[in-house]
Amino acid sequence: MCLAVPGRVVGVEERHDTLMAEVDFGGVRKDVCLQYLPDAGIGDYVIVHVGFAIQRLDERSALESLAEFERLGLMQEEFGDPFAAAARQMEEES
Repeated sequence: MCLAVPGRVVGVEERHDTLMAEVDFGGVRKDVCLQYLPDAGIGDYVIVHVGFAIQRLDERSALESLAEFERLGLMQEEFGDPFAAAARQMEEES
């Protein structure tokens, strides 16, 4: 599954002529492209889909969404160990 997940921008830099951010998703940090939201800055909450920040949102909404995703087990599904997930899928298919 590929969710649009809220996260907090913790760093911004230009890389190879592309505006990038380090985004924290409740303890998991990923590199995210900011080209669609070039005015997003450190401390802002953004919704990220397939590696792109696509929308800004307020802190309360972001934290509520993250808590609900965690409660439903979707954070582990989205950010868990991809090798372990692939092994589980292989077991289920055999």
